[in-house]
Amino acid sequence: MLLRRKKDQTVVTRILQRSVVADCRIKNEDGHFLPPPRRTPSPKPAHLEDVKDSREESNGERSQQYQGLTGLRNLGNTCYMNAVLQCLCSISPLVEYFLSGKYITALCKENVEIATAFAYLMADIWLGDFDCVSPEVFCSVIGDRHPAFTKKTQQDAQEFLIYVLSELHETLKKLNKRRSQGSISIARENRGISPETSVITQLFEGQLSYEITCLECQNTTDKNEVFTVLSLPIPSETACSLQDCLECFFQQDILTWNNQIQCSWCGTKQDTAVKTCLAKAPKIVILHLKRFDCQGSYKRKLGTDIHYPLSNLDLSPYVYPLFRKNPKYSLCAVVNHFGYLDGGHYTAFCKHTVTQNWYSFDDSQVTEIPHSSVQSAAAYLLFYSCQAFSVPTRKH
Repeated sequence: MLLRRKKDQTVVTRILQRSVVADCRIKNEDGHFLPPPRRTPSPKPAHLEDVKDSREESNGERSQQYQGLTGLRNLGNTCYMNAVLQCLCSISPLVEYFLSGKYITALCKENVEIATAFAYLMADIWLGDFDCVSPEVFCSVIGDRHPAFTKKTQQDAQEFLIYVLSELHETLKKLNKRRSQGSISIARENRGISPETSVITQLFEGQLSYEITCLECQNTTDKNEVFTVLSLPIPSETACSLQDCLECFFQQDILTWNNQIQCSWCGTKQDTAVKTCLAKAPKIVILHLKRFDCQGSYKRKLGTDIHYPLSNLDLSPYVYPLFRKNPKYSLCAVVNHFGYLDGGHYTAFCKHTVTQNWYSFDDSQVTEIPHSSVQSAAAYLLFYSCQAFSVPTRKH
């Protein structure tokens, strides 16, 4: 079902957006940052009329729902950007954080443009009543810091995703008091945990633990590493499951020859066994399927049909210590890549928190799709959540 609303973003909205993002330090007379404009959402679409609001005020007043079914204009080979942005804008905790204005109090004094531009794009997607809006302001702000993303050439969606998450974290990070208490802070930093936190780390950050064993002296050391996107190898060229990819990633590796590791006990490089486990599972785990195989001048794309579950993804076999309770995950968004390594096209599948239906976002076109279509042989990035998303709301 193709969704129809107003044709496009108005010129007035674009000018407003540009003027706001051009000077992101918007303050009132008291010197405080102003939240994004509270534009009145259009009437609820016909297919949402029977959906009841999920939250109510204690006094009986019903909070207002958002829409979130808006396409993004392709600015010239920016489908990779549009697909990633649609997935991020479908994650309710992130949506509420930006639309509520909470991000304003976390903004650093410098480099606030990306977070502000992201907030305004989020507002256009969730508060507007347009068929599509233009991400040109966000694209321009990103391009000022990373020019490759403003070129009219196809870029990798996974690289763009990591860059956006990193930039948002840098803009919104603050020192976590619980992580910064004397020796505790030093110990946590030695374990690969940053004392700085943000909405990005709270939602997307996980931690890997590597057990490194010298095969000569059997000395074992541990190393920890944080991640926001987990890149999984694909063990087959024809068909496999997501569990096959996970097992391949977490299996023990033996490093020999040129891959030997320096042993602190032996004092020389030795053959080494490396065992990887999940020390901390994030609330939202992003899995990158490594379809692009690049070794020197040799490049190819793996067209493997990977079966992935829409619900009940169990990561407990890879978690250590074993007593840590980790819930099962449900799929909430997918980035697809169609075509070849040096070209092709990106789209996104996102689950809507209101209708619980799935929608295809193909640049400016938004279409409802059956659950059976979410299983895609073109899947490139998978977003899983450990808990059901609540409906993003804005209280009067």
